[in-house]
Amino acid sequence: MSQPVQPPNPQQPGGGNPYAAQQPNPYAGQQPPAPTGNPFAGQQGQQPGQFGGGSFPPAPRPAGGNVGLGVLVALGAAVVAAILYGVLAGSIEREVGYAAVGVGFLVGFVASKVSGPSPAVLGASAVFSLVAVFLGQLIGMSMILADGLGVGFSEVFFDHFGDLVDVWKQEADFMTYLFLLLGPVAAFGGARKAG
Repeated sequence: MSQPVQPPNPQQPGGGNPYAAQQPNPYAGQQPPAPTGNPFAGQQGQQPGQFGGGSFPPAPRPAGGNVGLGVLVALGAAVVAAILYGVLAGSIEREVGYAAVGVGFLVGFVASKVSGPSPAVLGASAVFSLVAVFLGQLIGMSMILADGLGVGFSEVFFDHFGDLVDVWKQEADFMTYLFLLLGPVAAFGGARKAG
């Protein structure tokens, strides 16, 4: 059970607070320190080099910053994304615009996440994503042709690559070229999202 609280007594010093008269305020006559940008600069009792006083430590550098590594990661992501895009397109026997966007976004995002913001990595990501969407379209077309002709994928893709590109040119329409352009645009978006 709790104890009843006594009402304040105006006759007592401190307006009825029994603890107010016990200790004087040690900070009663002091002026506040001048603002310095550091909220802990005016604290007393600290040794030099500890938390108070002085300036803040420099901000850490962003992770990465390696342009060469970013370009290599963009290339690797483009190869993986091209294969995935091609297998998806070949499996459902049609091109998917969202997959082309995903290819570009993946390449730009991963490369910029590794290297940090860099125009060279951004340009490489855009070029690699364009090539990745093109190769993905060729891989999908090779899967469809191999299935229709009753031959292996590698025979269509590797042995008759020139013929495959000619078939791609004949079959290309507005949507094919649109998907090619979506890759680099999405690479810029992925790079911005990573940075």
